[in-house]
Amino acid sequence: MIFYPMVVSAVAVLVTLIYASYLDIKDRRVPFRTWYPMLVVGISATIVLFYLQTGNISLIAGYLALVSSFLYADYLDNHEPGTPFRFPYLALVLALPALSWFIIPAISTGKFPDTQLIPWYVMLVGLLGYVSYREYKRQPERKLKTKQARKEVKRDANVEEVLSRWYFILVIIILVIASFYMMGDGSWADSGIYIALAAVFCGVFYIFGQMHLFGGADAWALIFIAFCIPTFPFAPLLNTPPLGFLSFSVLINALILNLVAPVAIFFINVIKKNRAPLQYMFFGFPVDGEKIQDSWGFVMEDFVEKDAKVERKFIGFWDSLHRMRSDEGRVYTKDLREHPEEFQKELGIYKKAGNVWISYAVPFILPITAGFISAILLGDFLFSIIKLFTGGA
Repeated sequence: MIFYPMVVSAVAVLVTLIYASYLDIKDRRVPFRTWYPMLVVGISATIVLFYLQTGNISLIAGYLALVSSFLYADYLDNHEPGTPFRFPYLALVLALPALSWFIIPAISTGKFPDTQLIPWYVMLVGLLGYVSYREYKRQPERKLKTKQARKEVKRDANVEEVLSRWYFILVIIILVIASFYMMGDGSWADSGIYIALAAVFCGVFYIFGQMHLFGGADAWALIFIAFCIPTFPFAPLLNTPPLGFLSFSVLINALILNLVAPVAIFFINVIKKNRAPLQYMFFGFPVDGEKIQDSWGFVMEDFVEKDAKVERKFIGFWDSLHRMRSDEGRVYTKDLREHPEEFQKELGIYKKAGNVWISYAVPFILPITAGFISAILLGDFLFSIIKLFTGGA
């Protein structure tokens, strides 16, 4: 069966992904406004889909509560201290779950719903209210004059960082619990599984983005695909996977397709006789130290200059992961190009080193786009492979 609203949404998503891929290749940056047209079309189409499938206004309000929560989290992340704080945004984010969990079910049944969700809603209000108040009171950064003042601000910044990074996990947990509860009491029926799955899937990638384990544009691409196309628009050639949750298939296909790049890089390094520890041969290549600013990627080596000699060593896996998570200690060639005055020492050492190994920098949004197209047309690669080896029908 073809879900025509999802076909319309799929076209909007595909056009946006292609444009976002172009921007990421060109500038290594995808402005958040790039996603707006896709969201307008996709969210509208999903509302139509849910209405045609269920006619359940409470379910639709729950879906909008999930979407608005993520958009509000992004607003909090990017709100500049000292600029007006938009409390109506918070009011909308808190009103939607109240409508979905309590008010609409009460109107439709003529009696007040079970009170089990009230504590969770109170927790949601308290959590978002507290984080919003902290953001509202946050002051613009000021110049520090004393060592003690720097320590105090650093301590406060650490507390604020923990809150801003981890509070949303609790929000996601609350939304997931509410989704399963609404399904369990019959208010949302089976279609509520798409909201629960989207909450978990999108929550994971939002946190990954916050931890710098995933590119911001890549994370939002997967999140917004989940919002705009919760299910397959039509049956793919290799059959629809059991849950039928499109975003997960897009991710799996993207990861499988992305495995091609390391293998290709390894063979290119072998052909060019580039030498490095085996694992680095799959994920990077050497570039001329004098022209490193013309390349894209992260520097894979640490350099120390001693007695006019340059000593070098490759950055270990766990050290690299730590630097990625903390967003410190990594040298990005884009920064070398855009802010050379801040990297004069590093640029000098790179020139003396002769060549520098950098990681390949193919934006992951390209595999996401390829994964999206393949998932729509063919289906889930992993599910198909499992079926092939298990002899499934």
